[in-house]
Amino acid sequence: MALDAMTRTRTETDSLGSMEIPADAYWGIHTARALENFPIAKRPISVYPDLVRALAMVKQASARANADIGVLDPDKADLIDRAAQLVIDGEYHDQFVVGVIQGGAGTSTNMNANEVITNIALELAGRARGDYAFLSPIDDTNRSQSTNDVYPTAIKVGLSLTLRSLLEELDLLRKAFLAKAVEFHDVLKVGRTQLQDAVPMTLGQEFHGFASTLGYDYQRLNENAYLLWEINMGATAIGTGITTHPAYAPAVLKHLRAISGLDLATASDLVEATSDTGSFMSFMSSLKRNAIKLSKICNDLRLLSSGPQAGLGEINLPPVQAGSSIMPGKVNPVIPEAVNQVAFAVAGADLTVTMAVEGGQLQLNAFEPVIAHSIFQSIMWMRQAMWTLRVNCIDGITANRARLGAMVGSSVGVVTALTPFIGYAASAALAKTALLTGRNVADLVVEAGLMSREEVTKQLSPARLSGLETVTAAIPVLHAAENVVEEEH
Repeated sequence: MALDAMTRTRTETDSLGSMEIPADAYWGIHTARALENFPIAKRPISVYPDLVRALAMVKQASARANADIGVLDPDKADLIDRAAQLVIDGEYHDQFVVGVIQGGAGTSTNMNANEVITNIALELAGRARGDYAFLSPIDDTNRSQSTNDVYPTAIKVGLSLTLRSLLEELDLLRKAFLAKAVEFHDVLKVGRTQLQDAVPMTLGQEFHGFASTLGYDYQRLNENAYLLWEINMGATAIGTGITTHPAYAPAVLKHLRAISGLDLATASDLVEATSDTGSFMSFMSSLKRNAIKLSKICNDLRLLSSGPQAGLGEINLPPVQAGSSIMPGKVNPVIPEAVNQVAFAVAGADLTVTMAVEGGQLQLNAFEPVIAHSIFQSIMWMRQAMWTLRVNCIDGITANRARLGAMVGSSVGVVTALTPFIGYAASAALAKTALLTGRNVADLVVEAGLMSREEVTKQLSPARLSGLETVTAAIPVLHAAENVVEEEH
């Protein structure tokens, strides 16, 4: 860009005075003041493209509604409509420059959207940027609106759009775990409770459990999406609808539903809807649930892959980078560790949203910017974390079959499968002997005459041990066990 283009400006004026605005900027004086006032996060709202698209959708729906009810010139409405569509299509997002953290309950964001869409519309009309006498950001693009209904509505629409991509990635991750469940369906291992050896299971069952819990989260997140579909367009400042035509609210709802493809509804009490942000808190809690459960899965993956020599070493995670600057050959579970940290951040965001919801006062919650930032960032980070977990970890996991087989063979936990046949007392005694001597449980049972080798082999088959083959009827006590019982009597 030439130096003169960088230094050329236009003068814009608001109630506080005048400012020089870069001539090539689509934003104006209200955005400029926000840039001066809130140099905090150093992250513009454009980092959340679905929020920008949602803002444009709201402006487009309002322009169409205002034209329908006759409060906005059709030619002006058409210009605003066309300009908003360009933003919806992904253009001009770099002009949405106000910070994600800002005072004013989102006013700076709404003003940024008004100015950018207006100046795009002015160009479409062959007019210069800043020619607000022809088309005004406030009187025309913001007609029938207030930040207090535009901003929360845009957040809800934007979150709904972003949630779709999260759900898509969550389902892909679930399917990745299911694929491993099929791959490991016949791999016996020792189950554990309280980090102590329990009864056998298959590695496939363990991975199927991971897939199932993610499937439940998919359902909960999908169900909670409806919390975002109640909007307060038409409420304007505090819910009384001041400055709006009575026909505006149903008209803007109709158009926003069509534009967004969402099953939106106007709140029955606009005063309550304008001051209450509880839906954000409820939705955020479902995100936290998903993040914490995903983190638990990552904890399990780290434990199962620990070692590889002095730990559990049951599975092998793909080696993706060197793990130490001092220990040659060390490889760490860096992908699950990264996902853990995302979960910690989401848990913190949940508390932030909770406190922001509680901090609202009287007819408005001024803290919606940090609510929006916390939820949008949580969804974005979770989506990327799921992607990297799936692609860089889960897809490449292998089973350490030899080690798993050896551990099952020497585990006293298998004796649990024999308790219906030889009784708890005899099983406990044999388990103690196996632990002290290192002997195989099956051999000890046969030597004690409690069961035949054939009977033991049958009951300790992989299918029986893992519950894949179950006995649904009453289990008859084998003859050898009956003898023991008779002798005890």
